[in-house]
Amino acid sequence: MTGYEFDRAASVVTSLETKEEIMEVVVACCAGLDVHQASVVACVNSTGHNGRSHKEVRTFGTMRDDLAALRDWRKDAGVTQVAMESTGVYWKPVYEMLEDHFDVLVANARHIKNVPGRKTDVKDCEWESDLLRHGLIARGFVPPREIRDLRELNRYRRKVAQVQTGERNRLIKVLETAGIKLAGVMSDVLGVSGRAMIRALIEGEDPPEAMAKLALGKLRKKQPDLARALDAPLKPHQRFMLRTQLARIEQAEADLARIDAALEEMVAPYRRHVELLMSIPGVNWINAVTIIAEIGVDMSAFHSAAHLASWAGLCPGNNESAGKKRSGKVRKGNVVLKTTLVNAAIAGSGGRGHKGTYLADKFRRLAARRGKMKAAVAIAHKILVSVWHMLTDGTFYQDLGAEYLDNLDRTRNARHLVRRLANMGFDVQLTEKAA
Repeated sequence: MTGYEFDRAASVVTSLETKEEIMEVVVACCAGLDVHQASVVACVNSTGHNGRSHKEVRTFGTMRDDLAALRDWRKDAGVTQVAMESTGVYWKPVYEMLEDHFDVLVANARHIKNVPGRKTDVKDCEWESDLLRHGLIARGFVPPREIRDLRELNRYRRKVAQVQTGERNRLIKVLETAGIKLAGVMSDVLGVSGRAMIRALIEGEDPPEAMAKLALGKLRKKQPDLARALDAPLKPHQRFMLRTQLARIEQAEADLARIDAALEEMVAPYRRHVELLMSIPGVNWINAVTIIAEIGVDMSAFHSAAHLASWAGLCPGNNESAGKKRSGKVRKGNVVLKTTLVNAAIAGSGGRGHKGTYLADKFRRLAARRGKMKAAVAIAHKILVSVWHMLTDGTFYQDLGAEYLDNLDRTRNARHLVRRLANMGFDVQLTEKAA
């Protein structure tokens, strides 16, 4: 070892040994956990009579009786706070076992990373206990048990909906590959009329003109075009694919109906909050349920609306050094919540029944300057800020109106012109023009 390396190692050891004298001890007896799929390495960090740290490390399994033994050992040791990283889904059963007995902190792994060269399971749990002992771990947001159950089922619904959408797209792709141009004639290929025609195509017994007569409603006027769109041969494997895809779509729709019924039962205690959120333009029932499932209804977990927007990843990031501002793109945040709010922003900014609102006017102005996607993220941020205030105060959404920005611009322009004239030496008094 060179002299420099020896001095550096000695300084690290000295800093670790003297941190007790420098840093204030916030928690007298705490514990750190390093959670894995099959094992949990635990470190109990307590303060001795001389004020020094005393550590005890044990390893447990992840079966329920193992976690119960971990809990009992912590209770016997007098632990009051426990810290762990949010490692995949493995932390969840550990949290469920400990949350009723300790103050459990789930930390972001990036925020408690140890110095390089000290990476073992024992070192990790000891490092977490040291940080927790001195109050250096930020508490991650973990909603109450009822909200977590709602979140789990709602996220599964999202996966089933994605499967349904994927199958719909693949079915349309098979039709286009075969030269059947239903998507160019009707807006919804998988509507009532479209499904009847697809079933007739699968059977392959009717001519195109007979299949076109299956159209209902306004589509009857397009029977000649539908007959031309259906006039293409299907190969045997394509019929098999269409039959399978249509069955999977209908099965996913049935699953979604059952999941929605279960969600409606679980969200019944929060019916008032759902009604509040649905008063926002673009927020439908499933969007409101998703928002509640992701952030809960108690906004005291977030210090402010800005804190909530930052946690969700719907505000610009800070990246500045030496006076130079670099990319400030939004971070990942909560993907489920962000996607839901962006979809609600797009629906509420130009969808049917939502024109003539403040959000629609703001979206139109932003989209002209920054593009539609950046405008949608900005509107999603405004919706989330409104959600925080509505859930905090228990009030319905109050739209500012499409004229709000016009009046705001008029006032700003007038004030700016008066200030310029005043700088030129004029005394200006504004009077409203008679109607």
